Amino acid sequence: MKTRPTHRLILTFAAFSLLAAGLAPGQVLDEKAGSAEALRTGKNFMATPVYSEADDQRILALFEGLRVADVTDGMDAVGLQNIGLMDPEIHPLWRDTEHFTHRFVGVAVTARYVPTQNPPAGAISTEAYDKWASSWYEQRSAELYMTLIRKGTALVIEDAPCADVGSIGSYNILEWKGLGCVGVVTSATARDTDEITTERVPLYLKKAGRGIRPGRNELESVNRPIVCGGVLVIPGDIIVADGDGVVVVPRSKAEAVAKYARKIMENDKAGRKELYKKVGLKEDDSVKN
Repeated sequence: MKTRPTHRLILTFAAFSLLAAGLAPGQVLDEKAGSAEALRTGKNFMATPVYSEADDQRILALFEGLRVADVTDGMDAVGLQNIGLMDPEIHPLWRDTEHFTHRFVGVAVTARYVPTQNPPAGAISTEAYDKWASSWYEQRSAELYMTLIRKGTALVIEDAPCADVGSIGSYNILEWKGLGCVGVVTSATARDTDEITTERVPLYLKKAGRGIRPGRNELESVNRPIVCGGVLVIPGDIIVADGDGVVVVPRSKAEAVAKYARKIMENDKAGRKELYKKVGLKEDDSVKN
């Protein structure tokens, strides 16, 4: 029996995998991109899409007021069942059950921190320690993503999973809010959680952290595809967060998802308004138009 060359089988399987992921084989399987020389220094295969601020605002307007439950129904309706739903362990730090100010809808800007392989400072003078920590922030862990924050940004951070570190604290999260960030989501930790709760900046996290970044993690990338809460987040995706958790809507499906979700929410509000009357409840923000 005649057999196919092994290299042809490998290329065929790779091409199939790329097509399944929505990529054209020519994007990466050209002679240069597939060569050992090109791959040796590392290569990203998922592009970061770029959208205008005007288009961001147009999409965000479609999602205004929508809940995670509505958006999840919308994801189902467009064929994305069980896609984009972060693990429930990613939860709101605080909740406002009167005006729901812990809820937010934003456009993803991403950052990825990884555990460091570099040693801690050790037992040195406090002056030397301050110099070491400052150098770490400047050279290994600068918040370069701040330059990308604009009105409507949702900052989504993939962080070192086992590091007891507060990459997010009461100071920098307030800075981000001042630049236009509407909410922050992290796959790991944040510190100063009492103060963040008082500041009322929407934050969704796995758990509280205590340490600082020096000696614990390093910034690996900015505005690249990341994994947070077990799901893929691509810069420009729509992030919807409330007491039910966080859902990530692929930008390419955002308009269709929002349209269906809006229908679900409006029907729910209308129905619950009638129920409020029947049971004698005063209208609250959850049923007001």
